[in-house]
Parts: sequence; structure tokens; C-alpha cells
Amino acid sequence: MRLSAITDEISQDLRHALSVMAEYDIREAELRNVYGKYIVEADEELLEKIEKDLKDAGMTICCLDTPFYKCDLDDADTTATGPTHGARDRGREEQFHLLNRSIDLARRLGTSYIRIFSFWKRGPLTMEIEERIADALMTPARIAERAGVTLVLENEHACYLGTGAETARVIEKVGSSALKMVWDPGNAFMAGEQPFPSGYQAAAPHIGHVHVKDAHADESGKLSFTVIGGGEIDYVGQFAALKESGYTGAISLETHYKGPNGDIESASRECLAALRKLI
Repeated sequence: MRLSAITDEISQDLRHALSVMAEYDIREAELRNVYGKYIVEADEELLEKIEKDLKDAGMTICCLDTPFYKCDLDDADTTATGPTHGARDRGREEQFHLLNRSIDLARRLGTSYIRIFSFWKRGPLTMEIEERIADALMTPARIAERAGVTLVLENEHACYLGTGAETARVIEKVGSSALKMVWDPGNAFMAGEQPFPSGYQAAAPHIGHVHVKDAHADESGKLSFTVIGGGEIDYVGQFAALKESGYTGAISLETHYKGPNGDIESASRECLAALRKLI
């Protein structure tokens, strides 16, 4: 298992974020927002700066984060139901342009993994909606197969597929070697699933990439993110199971926890230290 982090959870300044990661002996980065711009919106000048920062830091990219299919399934509503992390709203008609752009960027930046989603959640997940999501993923999966890249579908509680079990069912329906899962135990917890062992057991055959964040419920039942190892997710058991399974991919910190003072770098440092200890 290799450690990574989503850089903007530390700082929008990529050079600084990479230097922080290096302090924790992390040599792979996951890119989402860089210098205040979503990576898929980066122009040539910014891309050259990103490439220089990575080269100077001796870093590689494990996954390219995109907002592909973080849109409405019916294209009837453009309002987001969850965090966009700076991505602009796109309708269904723009998604394949975004996918092709993402494939080009992944190749340029040296990764074969492209993170995607399963449409904003507008109501309960039904079997009909599951089938529609699977159908919507068929063509992107074929495009990815031809391009030699892998789409990693994140279980995201703001989207229809929030749990490991839900995401696994759709991946199995698509049946493509170019479609795997970003297993996110924190998102599964937020979606009401027990991340480990039950969520993981459903997700395990399909995991291509892992996001890590921890969460807990307060006395009133309100859910919030916290430092890794300080929440209700059994990460000791989770990491042991990943190791036993022979997983050799990246485990990428997606902090979300803001710490007592709202300082994202301090919160990420706290999580990085805890993550290294748990691993």
C-alpha cells in the first residue's frame, strides 16, 4: 500500500502541499484543485507550473480527480446537492467533453486512474435508477478501455451511489475491466453503511483506489468528520484487511476534518501523522 493525499486538503499552493507531504514520506499526489483551479479547468500555463512543481518535488500522480457525472441524471436540475470543490456546473451534454479532457490530462500527468461519480442524489436509490446509472456508465467504460485508462467510481453520499454495496452492484452490472471503485469508508459512514467490515466486504472485489477520512456521530446524532483514528470507522481492521487482500494501490488522505481552529493544513498534518501510525 502506498500513501498519498489530495493536495488541496492541505493547501491550494501545490508546491507547499507537496513539501508537507514529503515530510511524511509521501511521494504520490492526488490532484483536484490546484492554485484555486479545478485540475480539469487548468490552462497550459497552469499545467506547466503543475508539472514543474511535481518534477521539483520528485512526486508522481496516483489519481486525477474529476467531477465527471457529478451532475443531474435527468439534466432537469443544475443545483448541486453536495460539495463541488470548485467544479463548475455541467449538464449531461458536457460530460463526454469532460471525459475526453480528463483522459488527455491523465496521460499527460502520468496516471491511468480517473475519479468519477454517480450523479447528484435527488431522492431514494431505486432499482430503476441503478439500471439507468449502469447504462450511463457503459459508454464511458468502453471509451476508457480503448484509451487504456481506468475510471474509478467513488461511493459519494451526495450522489446516488453512497455505499460500498450500492457502488459494487452498479460496477458489476457494467462489467468492464476499465471501471473500478474508489472505496471511501468515510463517505460510506455518512451514507449510513457500516464501512468495515460490511461495506468493505461488498467493495473489496472492485477496489482500485482508496480515500481515507474518519467521522463520528455526536450525542444528537449529527455526523461530522474528525481526525483519522478518532472516529467510528475501524481503520485498524480496514487497513489489515487491505494488506491481507494484497492491495498494492494508493491510500489517499481526503482530510475533510477542519480541526478546532479551521486550519486545514494543521488538520491534515494531524491526520497524516495518525494515518502513518495506523498503517
